[in-house]
Amino acid sequence: MFALKDTEKDLVREIEAYLDSQFPEDAALVRQRFSCLEALGEAVSSFPSVREAHTLRGEFRDEEKLIGSLCDFMPSARLLHIPTKIIATRSFLIAKAHSFSLLSILVPGMDQFYVPVRKIIFSTICTIMAEEVYLSFLADPAFSGDIKFRLANDLIALWDSGTDPRLTHHLPALEALWAARDAAPPSFGTMDGASELIRISLDLETDWRDFLISQTTNDETRWALEEFLFGLSYEEITEVRSRLKRFGINAVSYDGVRSFLGSNPSYTEVINAEPRAIYDFYVDRRDAAAFRKRVSAPGPKRTLEEAYLHYRIALE
Repeated sequence: MFALKDTEKDLVREIEAYLDSQFPEDAALVRQRFSCLEALGEAVSSFPSVREAHTLRGEFRDEEKLIGSLCDFMPSARLLHIPTKIIATRSFLIAKAHSFSLLSILVPGMDQFYVPVRKIIFSTICTIMAEEVYLSFLADPAFSGDIKFRLANDLIALWDSGTDPRLTHHLPALEALWAARDAAPPSFGTMDGASELIRISLDLETDWRDFLISQTTNDETRWALEEFLFGLSYEEITEVRSRLKRFGINAVSYDGVRSFLGSNPSYTEVINAEPRAIYDFYVDRRDAAAFRKRVSAPGPKRTLEEAYLHYRIALE
């Protein structure tokens, strides 16, 4: 059943009670929005399970066939070829993120509400992000058939219930990575990224440091890490470093970077780890990486999140 968890429902009721006493019109809006979300969840749940076996015009379809053809679902042009339940699931997750984003707007400065609301938004967006990452892994020759089979099963679980058992294990690592980045915004300086990397590494678990050690000779992971730390594309970082060297400049400020580039940065700027901006930033980097891979251009061919999850999943 696609529905809010009991803890999420309790949080919404508490916020509604607060708004009733202070802003009754806002409370009415929240009730209407979450009533629509509940109705959408019921509609999504009514679609047939993607695990369900059936025969259509003589063609037998089952979960095994779905797993075998998952890689064919990745290109956006195949949107109309995938089961409706998959699209409906994503619609519910997006609607859930929007609904809780509304709450975050209505309770600013109230940490007892704002903090758990942001956590729910981030968790929901990470679930959407994980779907995209897992699909990319299914086409990754570095993963064995057994790992791909498990990932495909996780995707089917996500599409069937809106939750992913593997993400429950990896979500804390992603949350910690983003919390560390938020606590250590880029200072640019000499553009070597050392200070930013040290600051975020201090707040992360041992597996993050093991990941960095394992990738010391991997230029593409280093480039993906620099994009994540600086919030700039590989091409922009290269341009800024070139200018620093050309003009003999030892360090550069935030404003200096903007003046060097002569335009707005290629990637979405993330301020205070705003959950939707985190997803936009991920998509910007993912699309740029896919373009470089397609045209064989220099630079990272995957995002840092993909590289980090790839490392964690490969160890399982």
